[in-house]
Amino acid sequence: MITRLKEDILKRFLRYVQVDTMSDDRVVDTKRPSTDGQWDLLKMLASELVELGVDDVHIDEKGIVIAKIPSNMKKAVPVVGFMAHVDTADDVPGNGVKPRVIEKYDGGDIPLNEEHSIVAAENPELSDYVGETLVVTDGTTLLGSDDKAGIAEIMSAVRHLMEHPEIEHGGINIIFTSDEETGAGMDGFPYEKLDCEYCYTVDGGRRFEIQSECFNAVTVKVGFEGVSYHLGAARGRMVNALTMASAFIGALPQAESPEATDGRYGYYCAHTIEGSIRHVDLTVYLRDFDLENLDRRIEVLKGLARTIEGLYPGGKVDLQAKHIYYNMAQIAKDKLIALDTLFAAGKALGFELKNEVIRGGTDGSRMANEAGIPCPNIFTGGYNVHSRYEWAALPAMVDATRLILKIIELGAAL
Repeated sequence: MITRLKEDILKRFLRYVQVDTMSDDRVVDTKRPSTDGQWDLLKMLASELVELGVDDVHIDEKGIVIAKIPSNMKKAVPVVGFMAHVDTADDVPGNGVKPRVIEKYDGGDIPLNEEHSIVAAENPELSDYVGETLVVTDGTTLLGSDDKAGIAEIMSAVRHLMEHPEIEHGGINIIFTSDEETGAGMDGFPYEKLDCEYCYTVDGGRRFEIQSECFNAVTVKVGFEGVSYHLGAARGRMVNALTMASAFIGALPQAESPEATDGRYGYYCAHTIEGSIRHVDLTVYLRDFDLENLDRRIEVLKGLARTIEGLYPGGKVDLQAKHIYYNMAQIAKDKLIALDTLFAAGKALGFELKNEVIRGGTDGSRMANEAGIPCPNIFTGGYNVHSRYEWAALPAMVDATRLILKIIELGAAL
């Protein structure tokens, strides 16, 4: 079984990461999915599900695949779901991925190209995979294990079930979303088409790490409107929107930035900026595990916007804050079926699962808060995600698939 899983997962993962699916938050409000490549992968997955023998496969017009595998049991048991997203981030280039397979990793540094290497001393988890198979990039793009490793693991679990009809299981929902990296993955999600009572995102990282608590998240759009004049006659007339935006960013507390925080500490992050003397658009990400503290951060930015307007007479600042997702901890605690089954599956496999907080979020956090469906997050075996130094460990990917299958098995006994 494990050999078959290794072969299947690796083949699928290498195929999926070479599909260009980097999302684009600049157009996501008007185009879904935000990039055409996401459609390519969604259609590929839908076709593969049908080829595996799954009859009920639906593609939503907003870029969501929902497939249902009916129960093969006489008794009724709760339906379980598994979810992953097709898009990749744009922190570094996410298209044109050229994966490289390293068989029997030797324990040393991993050169990616002439300029970049994965340094073993900076990646202590590598020592767990000496002699094993890894997948890396060519150093020019991210790899895409977030979340194409999760996709490969879910699809491999489906293949195993369809090839072994003797395995008893309840109903299963398979869900693939688009534009998760932009925060829009669950916008308009057709929850009415689901029948799962509990679900899991397969969108984590290091082996045996699972998560049932995440950030609360807000995206703040700030528009700076300046006054443009010929530079030679600008004195007392021109208001430079770039200068206004720079002052705004400079006032954000450096001690509360992503690079200065960890654990349960939240942050402000100036994420993207675009514009000119006349107008600048700035996006700021706010994150915090405590919702009241997150709302306080919004008020801080509103006050800062008013201050910038006062410092630059004639300039205008428009600020719009949008909650993207909420901490999923309470739903997980209220409906323990998801966590209880997950930990029982881990124990049955001999996995020492560690429940950590996510300094980020998943589509599952929105599912939990919007539909009341508990949706903890399962590891994928991807490391250094959203960077050119990303790598994925095949043994961890296999273990994620084994965990999915064990959850299904135990779910049949509920």
